[in-house]
Amino acid sequence: MTYLAYAVAGWLFLAGSLGIARSRHLVQAIVALSIAQSGTYVLLLGVGFQRHAAAPVFTADMTIRSAVVDPVVQAMTLTDIVVSATITALLAALAVQAAKLHGTADPDDLRTLQG
Repeated sequence: MTYLAYAVAGWLFLAGSLGIARSRHLVQAIVALSIAQSGTYVLLLGVGFQRHAAAPVFTADMTIRSAVVDPVVQAMTLTDIVVSATITALLAALAVQAAKLHGTADPDDLRTLQG
């Protein structure tokens, strides 16, 4: 099961990277970046996966020998999701402003700008 998660994470990252390299529009590049970042979620969850492990919520009937999933990996995944959403929103705002100011969202046309 965990090898499948690593394969899916690698495929998502490669597909997103290829999408960034081949994009002809700023919005397409932002979506491709989001796809590449979702590969990191799958990778983190694959690293923290344990077969037949319980949730990291301790109750009185749980013993010390019970296997639990590492809560640090889950916290890192949630932090990664929040950072990804913030980056996506910032890049989308920048793409909208570039399209408003310059009339295009094509990265090749924006290279001629001087600043």
